[in-house]
Amino acid sequence: MEVILDEVVPLEEFQKFETEYNQEETGGQVSHQTQFNYAFCLIRSKHREDIQRGIILLEDLCYRGDPNAKRDYLYYIAFANTRLQDYERAHDCIKRFLEVEPTNSQAIELEALIRDRLTKEGVTGLAIMGGVAVVASLLAGIGFSLVKNILFK
Repeated sequence: MEVILDEVVPLEEFQKFETEYNQEETGGQVSHQTQFNYAFCLIRSKHREDIQRGIILLEDLCYRGDPNAKRDYLYYIAFANTRLQDYERAHDCIKRFLEVEPTNSQAIELEALIRDRLTKEGVTGLAIMGGVAVVASLLAGIGFSLVKNILFK
């Protein structure tokens, strides 16, 4: 699964679907399939801004797109948020997907990866907070010591 998350869309594929999307947008009507194809390219970009734009297009499809494809949109929104390291949002999306299709092995695998990264992020966050607390305690102790020396000389 991690290999898939690191996959970058080939430039030719990106350009093809970007051109198709822009042509339809200029014409005033972008099909759901064209929007999905372009969003799928965007979320596999190496550029954060492209991934974010892909998420916006997929979220739009969740509301306006094919209701039967909503689970696909949710899966790829979770996928994209995982690439952006927004694991909480990714987890919310994949949980909603699994409510509709609880036995989907690809979604189960993505959820496990997201949970693993959330756990690692939580442990790292706790370690950082612990380090900050130690430094704050040391600084408070030094400050108290200085005040004590000045007042009681």
